[in-house]
Amino acid sequence: MRVSLNRVYYGWVLVAMLGVTQTITWGLVYYSFSVFLPAMGSDLNWSRGEMAGALSVATLMSALCAAPVGRWLDARGARLLMTAGSVAATLLLLAWSRVESVVQLYVVWALIGVVMSAVLYEPAIAVVTVWFERRRTRALTAMTLIAGFASTIFMPLESWLIELYGWRSSLVVMAVVLAATTILPHALLLRRRPEDLGLQPDGDPAPHEPSTSRARPASMSVGRALRDPAFRWLALAFSLNMVVNIAVSVHLVAYLLDRGYDLGLAATAAGLIGAMQVLGRVVLGVLGERVPLRLTAAVVLALQPISLVVLLALPGGLGLWAFIALFGAARGVAGLVRPSFIASLYGRERFATIAGAMAAFVTGATAIAPIGAGVGHDMVASYEPLFWAFVLVSAVAAGVVLLVREPTPAPPSATATPATTTTP
Repeated sequence: MRVSLNRVYYGWVLVAMLGVTQTITWGLVYYSFSVFLPAMGSDLNWSRGEMAGALSVATLMSALCAAPVGRWLDARGARLLMTAGSVAATLLLLAWSRVESVVQLYVVWALIGVVMSAVLYEPAIAVVTVWFERRRTRALTAMTLIAGFASTIFMPLESWLIELYGWRSSLVVMAVVLAATTILPHALLLRRRPEDLGLQPDGDPAPHEPSTSRARPASMSVGRALRDPAFRWLALAFSLNMVVNIAVSVHLVAYLLDRGYDLGLAATAAGLIGAMQVLGRVVLGVLGERVPLRLTAAVVLALQPISLVVLLALPGGLGLWAFIALFGAARGVAGLVRPSFIASLYGRERFATIAGAMAAFVTGATAIAPIGAGVGHDMVASYEPLFWAFVLVSAVAAGVVLLVREPTPAPPSATATPATTTTP
């Protein structure tokens, strides 16, 4: 059956829907953790260190699940996975509201980590990637532009709920909102690929009709993609970039306090990074389809070490606000460049499996970032040497991505495997 909503390509319906559900899910599931820490600690007499480890466990679980989730998405699509994930996320918020021990908190957040791999950006990006090719950058930018406001919208609301009802009742309210706004949209609207509805990616004419669209990249088998040097360079570049990104984000407020800024200004500056992410995505939406992807990736990754040099070398507010703008813009765009790069190199038929394998590397690396940076600070009793080391690591990431080359075309027998067969 061909779906048409006043000739609007159905892929854009999915972009709009996922933009909304991603905003809600990120806001109610992921960003809620930091908002609830003080209230939980005060009520249950737990230390911040005890509780913070639960988020690291969730991150590790998400990394472990990334590859199998990718295989599921390629084989069966996102509809059942994201619907079941939204149901599970609702139940886990309710379970979180009943925890009485640190062990229970860790168990709940380990399960939330599994659910995050099924409902956050990785599956949503996989859906958009399958439905778009020429307009992929624009579509991904539109979806994440909406979701970029998740922390801005929901963190103040969650704080307000806690003040009104307490942290346990607030989680129950959040669970109801999550269920009401994400389960049915995922169940009713998600579809696996445009061809299943008689459509073509980007809304292009069917293959037998005249078309001026550029040739689509041939899909590559998973095993061959994982052996490709380009995959390894990409995984290394984005792992190094994200390790630094997460470490700086977690320790930025403490660094600014050490530099003499007051807590209110330090927290405000750190919070503005989210707004700058949105700005970076707007710029990418304008330029992303006009600039070669490898150059875009190198420039985006290079913004991170530049921003850190600005922070370290320029005194006063000028250096701080310039850092916030550059660092936030780079952070907002880096997460979009990676899936675009993977799709351009390896095609869309097995995109989710290949992207999931890379996400396992990148997410696993970021899990060590906060504690690693903390240990580094304790060893030298200062953030300055650590942040200069981050400049070097980030610069290496920007250089490594320039080593990525288009893979050598496989023989016809290697590229003719149908998308529904088991990947090697």
